[in-house]
Amino acid sequence: MAEAEDLTPDQTEKLIQFQDLTGIEEIDRCRQTLERHNWDIEVAVQDTFNEQEGRQSVFNEPPEEPRTPPMNLEPTDQRIFTVQAQQPQGIVQWGYYIITLPFRFVYTTLLDIIRFAFQILRPDPRRNLKALFSLTSDVTDPVGDVVRFLQTYNEKYGENHPVFYQGSYSQALNDAKTELRFLLVYLHGMDHQDSDRFCRNTLGNEDVVNFINTSMLFWACDTNSPEGYRVSQALRENTYPFLALIVLRQNKMTVVARIEGPIEGEELIHRLRAIMGENEASLVAARADRDERSFNQSLRQQQDEAYLESLRQDQEKERKKREERELIEAEEAKQRQKIEAHKQMLQERENRKEELKNEIPPEPENGHAESVRVVLKLPNGTRIERRFLKSQSLKYLYYFTFCHEDCPDDFHIVTNFPRKTLPCEPTIEYPEPITFEEAGLGKNEMLFVQDNES
Repeated sequence: MAEAEDLTPDQTEKLIQFQDLTGIEEIDRCRQTLERHNWDIEVAVQDTFNEQEGRQSVFNEPPEEPRTPPMNLEPTDQRIFTVQAQQPQGIVQWGYYIITLPFRFVYTTLLDIIRFAFQILRPDPRRNLKALFSLTSDVTDPVGDVVRFLQTYNEKYGENHPVFYQGSYSQALNDAKTELRFLLVYLHGMDHQDSDRFCRNTLGNEDVVNFINTSMLFWACDTNSPEGYRVSQALRENTYPFLALIVLRQNKMTVVARIEGPIEGEELIHRLRAIMGENEASLVAARADRDERSFNQSLRQQQDEAYLESLRQDQEKERKKREERELIEAEEAKQRQKIEAHKQMLQERENRKEELKNEIPPEPENGHAESVRVVLKLPNGTRIERRFLKSQSLKYLYYFTFCHEDCPDDFHIVTNFPRKTLPCEPTIEYPEPITFEEAGLGKNEMLFVQDNES
């Protein structure tokens, strides 16, 4: 988990998938490979398989450390045996064998001489300079070589045969390793005297067909083709027909048996079953190892998902806390603005009252003939009074009331009887309200101040 903390979820998923496909346990090595291929998992997996098979990497970078190619094509176990052609059994067969021995000797000798002379006059086109010094020749179209052989085989022997793997030898090895199955390789010698009988009688046997189709992958090619010749050089066959059984052992594709020479269908099935029984344990161990690796990878993936989910939840909690803090801060700022605005309004109101006080004309003397005595009753019960001249505008009555400390901010002044509202507040349309005399007010008036907000 600590090694993958700096990876994105997509890179983590690719890392786990790469481990599953290649079977490489070292996470650092997997990560370095993916980083070297710019996290392109398809190219990384194919390049890894190429390196394991000894083929050139798609990147011109040398491997970080020498590796032993896992595709070991040589028998490495003493239990592996080679099955040769059946020997005569019984007096009749031995008699027939002795009688025909001179004829067969002459026939095979002449055939070998003709073949040798033909090779001298017409060099084998499969063999280039690289093939003479290496087991790996340049094969430009391995799949095409296999497909052409299958077409020729069907035309000559019919379609009653095991299902051929239609791909290159390397692809067959990879699929057998991936699927944990046995791989049976057949190298066809077109000029060999036993090839026709083996193809028609043994590979055409119904029991052989069913057994091979249900038990293993089957790959075949003609050794006269570049792909077939390359495989024959790797497997080093001695005679034809040639069969090799390959299986995964200790994480390497290993030849566990060779069957060379003619063999009947029943004997072939018996031999293959015996060899498969001896090597089934390696596949069981590989399946168990793969299941364990898959379980570990699944567990790691679940842990990664749980970690990412926990991280997401923590981030979500942090986001909500941040939003709550921002909301509280915004509310506090809003309240501060309202308080400041209210303070500013009160200050402006006080300033306005001071201005309006200065605009109110002096109060006339008591007993003045043109004076009007007005008593105002405020909403809180307080009574205030003042004298005005009849000729003065009602706006001064409004100014006087507005400047009193107990007066509400929004109010209007009404008479008691008849009840009516006095238009004393100056407006834009009527900046100069009517006078006391025009309003019909007498010498002494009792007026009421009503709060518009109550």
